[in-house]
Amino acid sequence: MRKAYRVKKEKEFQKVFQTGQSFANRKFVVYVLPKEQPHFRVGISVGKKIGNAVARNAVKRKIRASIFDMKDMINPHLDFIVIARPSVSTLSSQEVYSNLLHVFKLAKIIS
Repeated sequence: MRKAYRVKKEKEFQKVFQTGQSFANRKFVVYVLPKEQPHFRVGISVGKKIGNAVARNAVKRKIRASIFDMKDMINPHLDFIVIARPSVSTLSSQEVYSNLLHVFKLAKIIS
């Protein structure tokens, strides 16, 4: 995904955390903040409880790939942050996709 589609700065992350709504399932927590912009932006957070840097980066790649596959279905007027819970490290790419799809439907990111 291009940099324009990412929430990168700490200030932007904090704004989504503090003023956005949160939704969760067993594998992910998602914070959503509606904004007026031409396309959605996403931030991904994977904590150290998931494993070493190699494991965390693998999880982030799976999340990014799933979001890239869903990008046509995602509401463009949102900033959202995806936080992976520790049990995500054992999931396959297809399981990550289905769990993200579930939490995105809960958060109304995908209609």
